[in-house]
Amino acid sequence: MTLIEKFVLIAGIVTIALVVAMYSTYAERKVAAFLQDRRGPSRAGPFGLLQPLADGVKLFMKEEIIPNTSSKLLFILGPMLAMITAVMTSAVIPWGPSIQIGDRTVPLQIADINIGVLYVFAVVSLGVYGIMIGGWASNNKFSLLAAIRGASQMISYELAMGLSLLAVLLIVGDLRLSVIVQHQQEHLWNIAYQPLGFLIFFVCALAECNRTPFDLPEAENELNFGYHQEYSSMKLGFYLFAEYINMFISGVIMSTLFLGGYDIPFFNEAAHAGVWWVGLLGFFALMTKALSFVFLFMWIRWTIPRFRFDQLMNLGWKGLLPLALVNMIITAALVLWLNKSDSSDQVAQQNGLISQPSQIQQEQQTHATYQQK
Repeated sequence: MTLIEKFVLIAGIVTIALVVAMYSTYAERKVAAFLQDRRGPSRAGPFGLLQPLADGVKLFMKEEIIPNTSSKLLFILGPMLAMITAVMTSAVIPWGPSIQIGDRTVPLQIADINIGVLYVFAVVSLGVYGIMIGGWASNNKFSLLAAIRGASQMISYELAMGLSLLAVLLIVGDLRLSVIVQHQQEHLWNIAYQPLGFLIFFVCALAECNRTPFDLPEAENELNFGYHQEYSSMKLGFYLFAEYINMFISGVIMSTLFLGGYDIPFFNEAAHAGVWWVGLLGFFALMTKALSFVFLFMWIRWTIPRFRFDQLMNLGWKGLLPLALVNMIITAALVLWLNKSDSSDQVAQQNGLISQPSQIQQEQQTHATYQQK
């Protein structure tokens, strides 16, 4: 029965990710049209809602081209790896609180492993290979240059992203994403404790997803088209889909780490634990937060111009990395100081050093009881 539940959950999450990625292309053009005072897609279906389906049919019907001088196996493996790693990240994300179905408690999480955060970073790091393999296997110098740009950019910004995340882990004290969400339900959201860490993580997420102003690997005016210049049909579609899935999953991860995950503001989920509609509300709360990040990514794309590559690397190495390091050191010092003060209070209570207030309270209670009698 557990295997069936996990299979249904995997199928549902993958389907949701694909549908969100598909309609993110529609939302991207509608947001761009709104900011540029034009209509955007409006022909395919009512309000242009069938435009993503028309784009999918176009990609399927286009001619499949593999350059003669390319490494054919790696040329096919590149977009496959980019797509698989984009979807795999969702395996450890808690999509909602556990729900009760009959006599079974079903968690809305595929795998609650005790190294969930490390798993996310491991899978994200594998995404670099999808870009690098695609650019190298094309046997095109412009594709290779763009792939090298993309790999260096992603590796550089992963360092600051990891350090900003370490500050959150120091506060929570656990690597499981479910525990991180539970800690935020019992206390404030992590963005209240780590506003600088959240800002660093958000900027690094833009760079990891190759979004403007960090879209140097796809700089059309500099490198013709980017690392996927030689790709066509659904191989190109996989690269484009992977970018939008990464954008959506990045929003989900930021919501989980800093905005309470599926936690519903001003609502006590513990009072209705296990009820199915609470799990549904929690899922919609997480989706609302994640889609808000997707909209913010799009807004930034059509607002801020692209960096030069030297500016991009300077920001990562000379700006965000030192900030994340200082933020982590300050957080570690504060957590250590608070833990020491708590432990000293406990030791003092055990040794009777703070027993005087409690004795006074006991004497007052005894006197009040005596007067009542």
